[in-house]
Parts: sequence; C-alpha cells; structure tokens
Amino acid sequence: MHKRKPRWRLPLMITAGVLAAASITAVPLLAQASGTDGQTADRQQAFEHAAAEYDVPLSVLLGVAYHESAWEAHSGEHSTSGGYGPMHLTDVTPEMMAGGDAGAAGRGDVKEMAADPSLHTLQAAAKLTGLPAEKLRDDEVANIRGGAALLASYAKATTGRTPADPGQWYAAVARYSGSKQERGAKVFTDRVFATVKKGVGETTQDGQRVRLNAVADVRPATSQLAGLHLKATSAAETECPPTLDCTFIPAASANGQVSNRPANNIRIDSIVIHDTESSYESAINSFQTPGGGSAHYVIRSSDGAVTQMVPTKDLSFHAGNYSTNMHSIGIEHEGYAASGGTWYTQTEYESSAELVAYLADRFDIPLDRQHIIGHDNVAGPTSSLVSAMHWDPGPSWDWERYMGLLHAPVRGAHGVGPIGSAVTITPGFAQNQQTVQVCPSDDPTGATSECTDRRQPSNFVYLRTAPSSTAPLFGDQAIHTDGVGTNRVNDWGSTAQAGQQFVVAGRQGDWTAIWFSGTKVWFHNPKGCNTTPAHGVTVVKAAGASPSAVYGSSYPDKDEYPTGLSPSTQAPLSFYTVPAGQAYVATSDAAATDDYFPSSGSVVTGGKKMYTIQYNHRVGLVYGSDVITAD
Repeated sequence: MHKRKPRWRLPLMITAGVLAAASITAVPLLAQASGTDGQTADRQQAFEHAAAEYDVPLSVLLGVAYHESAWEAHSGEHSTSGGYGPMHLTDVTPEMMAGGDAGAAGRGDVKEMAADPSLHTLQAAAKLTGLPAEKLRDDEVANIRGGAALLASYAKATTGRTPADPGQWYAAVARYSGSKQERGAKVFTDRVFATVKKGVGETTQDGQRVRLNAVADVRPATSQLAGLHLKATSAAETECPPTLDCTFIPAASANGQVSNRPANNIRIDSIVIHDTESSYESAINSFQTPGGGSAHYVIRSSDGAVTQMVPTKDLSFHAGNYSTNMHSIGIEHEGYAASGGTWYTQTEYESSAELVAYLADRFDIPLDRQHIIGHDNVAGPTSSLVSAMHWDPGPSWDWERYMGLLHAPVRGAHGVGPIGSAVTITPGFAQNQQTVQVCPSDDPTGATSECTDRRQPSNFVYLRTAPSSTAPLFGDQAIHTDGVGTNRVNDWGSTAQAGQQFVVAGRQGDWTAIWFSGTKVWFHNPKGCNTTPAHGVTVVKAAGASPSAVYGSSYPDKDEYPTGLSPSTQAPLSFYTVPAGQAYVATSDAAATDDYFPSSGSVVTGGKKMYTIQYNHRVGLVYGSDVITAD
C-alpha cells in the first residue's frame, strides 16, 4: 500500500433520460457563500444556499455529503475513485483506471472501462449547473451546488418533484449512493437517514464547523426503493464457511467485472491479503463507490465479522494489477499497516484463516506463501507503476502465525543449505524486533505527528549490500536510483518477508546472501536462525548468456487475439532482469498467458507460458522459453 488518498463514496451516474426529466435550470453561483479566493468562507452556509437554490432539504444534502466525504473539501484533489469535493463528484480518466486498483495498464479496453457514465457525475453536474467542470473540481461552493443539483434531478426523476419532506427523498439518496444493487443502495441510504434522524456535527480538517441538526421525526419512504428496479441481492449469496458471521453487500459494479471463474477457464490460483487503511465501515462504503477499488471480502478487527462484496466468480479490482485480479481473490482486513499490528486481532486472524482455508479447498489453491500473498507482494504491471504499488498489510502482519492457523506452517527446522539451494525466510515475529521509521504520511490514523523510529515485532529481515551491519540497506531499483534503501516502514524494497523463498547466493560468517532483484544481497542469519531449507521447489535461471526479461503481467501476444478484440500489451519491467548465473524460485508451474473481455465473456488463451517467480519483495513473471528450470 502506498500512501492512499481518502476513500470517499461517490454518487451514481445520471442518464440522459434523468437529465431530461429533471428539467433543472442553471443559476449563477451564490456569491455570498464564496470567499475572495473562490473557496468557501463558511461551508455550512454553502450547504444552506445550495439546498435552498435546488429545493433540497438541508438535512438530506448534509446527510449525503457527510457519508460521501465527512464534509471535507480536498479542493482540487481527487480520491482513489476519482471523486472531487464535499459531494464527491467523479471524473475518472483512463490513467486512473490504469494506475489504480483495476491495474488496467496496457489493456486495449481501458478507455472503454473509463467511459462508463457512472464514473463521470462531475460532467453531469456541470451540465445541470452550467458551470465549467474545472470549477466543480476546484471550488467547493460549486461542488456543493453540483451535488445538490444531482440530488434534485434524482428526486424529480423518481417523484416528479422536490418534496419538502426529507423522508420522500429516499429514492433520490439511493440513486446518489452509486450502487446498482438493491442491498448496497439500501445500506447507504439507511445510513444517511439514520444520521438525519440523530444529527451530527464535525469540525473538518481545515477547521470548518458543519452541523446537521437532528430531524427526529423523519420517516424515510423506503418503499420508493422498489421503483429504482435495482438488482436484488441477499445474504444467501454469501460464500463463507457456515461458522463465520458473514453478510453480503455488493461493491459497485464498476469496481470489478462479471465473470464465471473458474468455469470459463480463468483459473483462481491465489488469495491476496490486504488491510483497509480505514475503518471497516469506511472500507465497505468505499467499495460501493463506482470508479474505485473493491475486494471480494472485508473482515472486521473487533469480532472477525465478514462482509462479502464481490462473488468469487467475478473479478474484483483489488490488487492494482489486472493479471493478478483475473486469477485471485482479495480479502481486506480492517487495520492500519503502520500501527504495529495492534489492529490485527486474534479474532481477525482466525476468521481470515477460516475463510482462506474454505476458499483454498474450494478452488484447489495451495496453502503456502507462494499462493497466499500480501498486496505488498503483487507485481507492478508496468515500469512506471512499480514504485507506487501498495505495501499493505505491511511488516506487522504475522505471516508465520497466520500460516500456522491455516495448518500450513512456513517454519521447519532452522538452517541454511549450500550455495544454489533454496531457503524460506522464517525469522519469527515477536522476537524478530526490527526498527522502522514511521512518518505522518504513513499513518492515516493521525497518531503520528512526526517521523519516528519504532522498534517492533516484524515479519521481515533487512537486506544489505554487503555482509556487514554497517553496509547500506539494499534499495530496490524502482524506488531508489542510487541503490540505497531506507528503514521507512513503507520501503518494501529492502526487506525479505516471512514465507518467501530465495536461492542462496553466498555465505560468510553469520551472513547469508540470496539472489534478489537482479543482484546479491545479504542478511544477518547466524546459524540459520532466520531461514529454513526449502525442498521440492522449482528454481529458474536465465536460459542463455543474456539476462531474461521480467514482466509484471501475463497477456497473450498481439497476434493471438481474435479479430474484434483489442489486444492488451505488455513490456519488460525496465528495472529488472534475471541475469545469467542468478537463480530464483518459481512460485508455481508455468501457466498460459491469458486475457478476459467482460463485454463478450471472451477468454483469450495464448500459446506461451510464464512462470511467476519470487523476484524481490514482490513477484515477477518470466517467459518459460527464456529460462531453464532445476528442481
């Protein structure tokens, strides 16, 4: 997980038919709500003026905005789902789809993915208000007006008017939720009206005081929901072990793709472990937001409750790499990677392990660290995106404890074999105290006020450029142009993690070297205390005297796509190769390249195969024809 921008909610698309039905007239921006710099002098007043201008009950406008953005302005910035301002008006670009959780870099259909009208409510609001889109992005007063205009258009489309009774805005709020699923829309709308009923007050990050006065007698017209003709879902659709507290709330349809895995020959071969970097409720809200990410499951820290949000047959946009999304299931865990593991409770671990065991059995996924991976282990799909890949669940996720709960321990008898043999990193956790630097930008809880070194239990060993504790930390090429790493908590490039497997490249005293990211790196390993010999693994080497290219995705060649389908493209990761003489552990057998097109349900399978290898802290892919193997 890299530094994430806030995961706000965003409103649903407004179709041309709704615009016509709304018949809203654009009016000038209310000058009295704006300061001299074009920004809000009083955000409360801006909401009041916009509510009056578009005949939206103030409580409804404030309630929607509260659950979209907590009334924060974030002027000029967009969230991970492409939303702007207090009303979270969206304008998602192909670049956002390429570099975001969809990981759509190189895909021939990325422009089509980003063209979904539900991802451009800012443009719809611009038409309704007559204001330039740039104004709605950058000026919070305009943004609030745009949100009010959308709400009013939804009310007119569903009730034919803008009712004075807040309870009669139930369908309009449901539309604004962004959900095309009945259950998801209901969850959001019920939250909004619960807030309207009890009231709420907040001081925003920029010091604005905003208050929604309680409307205790509001009676939401819940029967209006049926008129939206949304897709029906139920808790019966959950795919969980019967012993777990599991419910289903659908993610926004734009945050994944309907498929039929594995019946359509798209294999499910891995499970990706994430943390939310937010509260459980906030993560669920975020995944209901069109244009952002999603996950198949979200697990609560306090009691291990599970919310499924995407059917396992479908693709969830969770990993930031489309090839990984195709073949994996994503599980989010409530927590913060920089918080030293305090959010990762035993209950959360146990629920997660029970869910993973169930899924692994169902889809025949091996229970090992090569197939149960962290988001921080996922390959970057292109050279330009590697450095920004997420680093969750971070150094405080106890992998050895977790794999033990799966009855698949990574640890055996400690030791290290000869040069050329493979080892599993097994440093323990509680006794493996490492010093990491945590800075305010790493910690969205706000608990870190300045960069601070913390010594804490960790799941990794530090890697150095020479067999000495004074040698510089290794710096991954994609992050550090000078090759020197840091102990920053988000600097994944200088660490090897519990359960990962590498080939021994050298031994000197208490130090062991491994092949890692195209070079030889060293870690302190007296008497093999941090490693376990790995047996029965597949090791790959460059097939000739020239280095083998490393890739971040696994698409067929252009000429293997049928006519009418836009080929995806890929190029070697410019930072990485497998030089001649080096060796890396393959995480599984070579698999055929493939691609998926949801519009037609077409699966394209290429004639070449690629190995996934443990290349550095992350995995990489190499063509089978470019390497030779040795067990």
